[in-house]
Amino acid sequence: MITAILDFGTNTFNLLIAERRKHGFNILISSKQPVKLGRGGIQVNRITPDAFERGFIAINNHMEIIRNYEVDEIRAFATSAIRNAANGEEFTEEVYRRFGFRVRIIPGDREAELIYKGVRQAVSIGEENEMILDIGGGSIEFIICNNRGIVWKQSFELGMARILERFSLSDPMTSEEVRALENYFRQELAPLREVVRKERPRSLIGASGSFDTFQALIRHRKGLESDRYFGREISLRDYNKLHKILVRSSREERMAMPGMEPVRVEMIVAATIFVSFVLRDCNISHLHHSEFALKEGVISELVGI
Repeated sequence: MITAILDFGTNTFNLLIAERRKHGFNILISSKQPVKLGRGGIQVNRITPDAFERGFIAINNHMEIIRNYEVDEIRAFATSAIRNAANGEEFTEEVYRRFGFRVRIIPGDREAELIYKGVRQAVSIGEENEMILDIGGGSIEFIICNNRGIVWKQSFELGMARILERFSLSDPMTSEEVRALENYFRQELAPLREVVRKERPRSLIGASGSFDTFQALIRHRKGLESDRYFGREISLRDYNKLHKILVRSSREERMAMPGMEPVRVEMIVAATIFVSFVLRDCNISHLHHSEFALKEGVISELVGI
């Protein structure tokens, strides 16, 4: 059976087409479309008319890819921007009217669970507690887990689209603005900090999104070829060097960086400030990157792995 999975995030709409097998799955294609669904409305929990149209254009582009495969079913999931929007169900009903499939609007806890199930297919999770982080545009998911399962999970409404609309940030960012962001993160992440003191994870696994971009930027800076792995370790030394470069950079400089996704140019500085804060505040000693996240979690759940 061939399944198409659509993940309607706040920044991007993602597509995975995979063949389901008895004991696993084979990825046929994975692609993404920039949408910025939260632009202009995320702070007031509304999807603007312009964002509606950007979403429909992205879905149409994905549907053109889906039509090239003998897809047996389409499963679509919506996360923070749609689940929190007063007109989120209006968006999903219009998707059904235009494209003929239903969209499941999932809560943050369910999103975190699916992210965990996807990440564990890309990164080997050991006996000791580890922490998964997925940075979205609308929400951010933390999962503390080990090879026996999830210890704790929580979704925070701290996505980078929300941050950029909440704070008026300079380009490049000033040191005062960096401190203001860190103080805000410190306040909002109090529940995480309490759990971390108890569970003591020492590894952070960054799922997809911004971490794909961090990995690509580091790879280009070091002149490394792409590999065939879906999960890999990122040297903290390499990450910290990149972090300093990103924080000092202008929009034009980021646009010119090899490996930079255009959709990440605006949000990547706030994202790296967030990650750097988490690494320090949670006393993390190892950093990993997983290309798999929610949509891979859906397919792994469907095949029972």
